Amino acid sequence: MLAWAALKGAGWLVFSRFVGRLIDFFTLLILARLLLPEEFGLVALAMALVVVVDTVLEVPVTQALVRLASVDKTHLDTGFTLGVLRSAAIGLVLLAAIWPYSLINGNPLLAPVIAVMAVAPVVKGFISPAIVCFARDLDFRPTFLMEITSKLCAFAAAVATVFFGGAYWALVTNFVTSAVMATLISYVIAPYRPKLSLKRLPDFAGFVGWFSSAQLISALNWQFDRFLIGATGNNAMLGRYVVANDMAVVPTQSIIGPALQPVMAAFSQISADEQRMKFAFLKAARFAMLISVPTSLGIALTADLVTEILLGPQWRDAAFYLSLLALSVIPIPYFQTLYSAGLALDRPEIVFKLNAIDLGMRVPLISIGFSQFSVSGACFARILLSFVMFAFYLREAQQILGLGIWQQLQKLWKIVFSACVMTIVVIWLREELAAYGLHVMLELAVVAAIGAASYFGTLFALGIRLEAGRGRLELIDRR
Repeated sequence: MLAWAALKGAGWLVFSRFVGRLIDFFTLLILARLLLPEEFGLVALAMALVVVVDTVLEVPVTQALVRLASVDKTHLDTGFTLGVLRSAAIGLVLLAAIWPYSLINGNPLLAPVIAVMAVAPVVKGFISPAIVCFARDLDFRPTFLMEITSKLCAFAAAVATVFFGGAYWALVTNFVTSAVMATLISYVIAPYRPKLSLKRLPDFAGFVGWFSSAQLISALNWQFDRFLIGATGNNAMLGRYVVANDMAVVPTQSIIGPALQPVMAAFSQISADEQRMKFAFLKAARFAMLISVPTSLGIALTADLVTEILLGPQWRDAAFYLSLLALSVIPIPYFQTLYSAGLALDRPEIVFKLNAIDLGMRVPLISIGFSQFSVSGACFARILLSFVMFAFYLREAQQILGLGIWQQLQKLWKIVFSACVMTIVVIWLREELAAYGLHVMLELAVVAAIGAASYFGTLFALGIRLEAGRGRLELIDRR
């Protein structure tokens, strides 16, 4: 029953992220055809600072409350108070950083953009903490309603901004409106009477300490390349890189990440049973990689088609970046599963440790790659880094769950083999179709369909089956 509840919860989250991403893509499609890469670059550089400060000062109220055995009003009050304090800190830090950041990057336009974008993380701190009650029950339908409604409002606001000649302010409007509407809607869905209190702070303290430290490292990991390219390159270069990166991470952000949120809640309920945790982790990790590997490879192999269809000819130079960055995200779902297991076992220091290792290698690798081969070098460096980090993920799973490295790899080799078959089929098919001059949308549809058929057909031939029903969900290997 637990697996089935997690499945239903994951279904709502995945559907929510999928529809949300669809709205985001539609917004991107419109704005990319109306704005220039350098305008995207300007907003991306401003957003890098806002996201780092937001992430560093993140207070994991939802995660901390989900892991508790029970939650009462005093827990919600403490969570709300921590969110308010977080918002105040974000506002002060960004206010102090606006001028020097604009000066360092030599662009006075950054100051007003950052000032307006700061509204989003500040408002986010006031979201209703009572929303966590739905997550604890593995009911994510309210999350779907909140996310989709806020994104639709943000889309409408962005289009209106473009219509009235707002240019790159449309991107800023989209970012801020989404956060403001989500906060307002949270009180409609999960009514809560705000009260400032730190009575339950001890229940948050240890968890928040490690989590915040991990978030600091994580923020630097995800934004370092943007800072580097923005400071030493130009806005157009950064704009193409950022848009390519945002498209590359769609599988992990829109499908796998949301699916693993209820998995963390499920892990929490069986964390005391060592054997169940081992089997649950292996199943979840294999299922996540089952989706990640073919999706990321598919994007990499058809990046030119995807870019032309979604963004238009002015973004053609971003296609090569997209093909490389898509490969770099393949191992991320394994980390996401390990992340969920670590939090469920009350071991947030694991996240900090892995992020620290990542940062220690990321800074020199990407710096060298960018200095020698510009943005392409940074992309290749990210591919190398991601697969080196995969080895650390395997090792950490061995440490905290007692799973041998070979035991983990045994669950993945059929996925890798099937992905290799798919790659060969897609490369051959694209070479054959080149002579027919098909429309890009038709070519992409044909390649995607046959590529997916070859992947799942190979898995089926190797004995992989998905069985669902009667309160259980299992990915089984008949051979």
